[in-house]
Amino acid sequence: MPAAPTTRREYLLAAVEAHGGEVTTQVAEELMTGSPWPTAGRNTLRKDLRGLARDGRLTAQDRPQDGRRAYRSPALVKETTR
Repeated sequence: MPAAPTTRREYLLAAVEAHGGEVTTQVAEELMTGSPWPTAGRNTLRKDLRGLARDGRLTAQDRPQDGRRAYRSPALVKETTR
């Protein structure tokens, strides 16, 4: 994980990139348990994931199998489409 992200969103982004796969809100909650923000709630994390996607730092996609929205790093999306 990169050296000391200073905001919750930066930490979440680094955790998603380190996770290396799709991240739902539920997975984001699990990734944040060891963070400086372990009590960040589902709604807060959902807003953070949406904000990161809006900024182009994550890619969002609805999963057809369960209708949940999943996020991943754009770098990982490029690697899997080659």
